[in-house]
Amino acid sequence: MYPNITVNFGNLLLSLSDAMDLASPLIASHQQRTAFIAWEICKSAGLPEHATEEIFVAALLHDVGAITPEEKINIQKFEECDTETHCIRGELFLEGEIWLQPAAQLVRHHHREWCLWNKNIDEPAVLGSQIILLSDYLERKVKRNRYILLQNKSLTKTIQSLSGKKVHPQVVNYFLETAHREEFWLDLASPRLYSLLLNHGPYKRLEVDLADITRIAKVFRNIIDFRSQYTATHSSGVAECAATIARLFGFTETETELVEVAGNLHDIGKLVVPNSILNKAGKLTTRDFAIIKQHPYHTFSILNTIGGLRDIAEWAAFHHEKLDGSGYPFHHRANKLSTQSRIVTIADMFTAMSENRPYRVGMKQEWVLAELRKQAEANTLDKQIVGLLHDNYQDIRQSISEKQSITQAYYDKKFAVLAAEKEPV
Repeated sequence: MYPNITVNFGNLLLSLSDAMDLASPLIASHQQRTAFIAWEICKSAGLPEHATEEIFVAALLHDVGAITPEEKINIQKFEECDTETHCIRGELFLEGEIWLQPAAQLVRHHHREWCLWNKNIDEPAVLGSQIILLSDYLERKVKRNRYILLQNKSLTKTIQSLSGKKVHPQVVNYFLETAHREEFWLDLASPRLYSLLLNHGPYKRLEVDLADITRIAKVFRNIIDFRSQYTATHSSGVAECAATIARLFGFTETETELVEVAGNLHDIGKLVVPNSILNKAGKLTTRDFAIIKQHPYHTFSILNTIGGLRDIAEWAAFHHEKLDGSGYPFHHRANKLSTQSRIVTIADMFTAMSENRPYRVGMKQEWVLAELRKQAEANTLDKQIVGLLHDNYQDIRQSISEKQSITQAYYDKKFAVLAAEKEPV
């Protein structure tokens, strides 16, 4: 049913990058715009294709380590904050994935000013990180409520003032070679920038297969979940639960792997939700819950822009839908909810109820199963899937525990020290 699954690598990265910048109009498309500037500088510098691609990916994901909307907004506004931590996190997120590893070192140093380097500008890591620093700085200085051609000259002067201090003069000169073109500035501010980068930018022809998609999904799963110690293993648990149920249901290995990808990415829309709400110890207010309810919508809109992942977008995004239409945010009924969507819904509920949260401890087996049976009897959850989970509870729980233990160990080793929560802004 799903032979030769592939997606365009550029399309995949553009959409996942977009997900990280949806939290506020202040940061909308920040990483895409930074990547566009960096790409233009690379062309002015005459860099080879492979170097341009590495810099483009690093620019597109340079703030991947800024894992809360609060942190991203503070950085965007040039407010005093710890930029070192998000650079370290960014490197850690990217270094283990073969397609993203070349960008890891550039992300690590994208806030390192030229005066702090003791290496030659011709070294790839130095040149690449300097290009991203300039691009990131320029994009953050753009006033989004002012016409771009009424500020391009002052922006150019601002970048010139960085020469020899924050940025190597050679990199500034590469920028100046493209900055005199109005076309550059109009493209930068264009609402069609995503389309421009997708159809004309680096990686416009590179396709990646299901194995690659699965590995990249795990990187973004960690970005989603490592915002808090309480959710550090949530999506890995959902993915494992959903995949185990899919196998028990008789799905092929390819179908099961696709369900696993959906489980890993089901909460990507939560990147727009502030930590002050996600980690709230008390009862959510009406406003809090209204903000929470948008996350499956964003999960769908993000994944659905990736050509070839329409089914995964639905399975992932419909995890709060109910068979009687009482779920959110689409209010789909049974006829619109596939077996895979129903599996991810139950896997999410099962995993979440079993986990500790700031406002409660994890529920015991009998309470979890009683709640699932109650909803199945009320025709809000699929009775067959709930029954399958009930009959195989210990095996499924064991499988989830093993997978979550691996994720927890990785989190504790690499990220726990960096995981101090930011105070809400």
